[in-house]
Amino acid sequence: MATVVDCPTCGKKVEWTEKNKYRPFCSERCKQIDLGAWAEEKYAIPAATPPKDLDDDNLP
Repeated sequence: MATVVDCPTCGKKVEWTEKNKYRPFCSERCKQIDLGAWAEEKYAIPAATPPKDLDDDNLP
């Protein structure tokens, strides 16, 4: 039994199988939309701000 996932772009149900060459996307179009969003920096991984006591000024 194949696993079914939601397309990250449009939400359509997609089978996670080797015959779906666009997985996890439902189509080439959704794959390209997602790639374009990454290129435009619409997705970002949040950065953690280091605590103030770890500044370089405190090094011996």
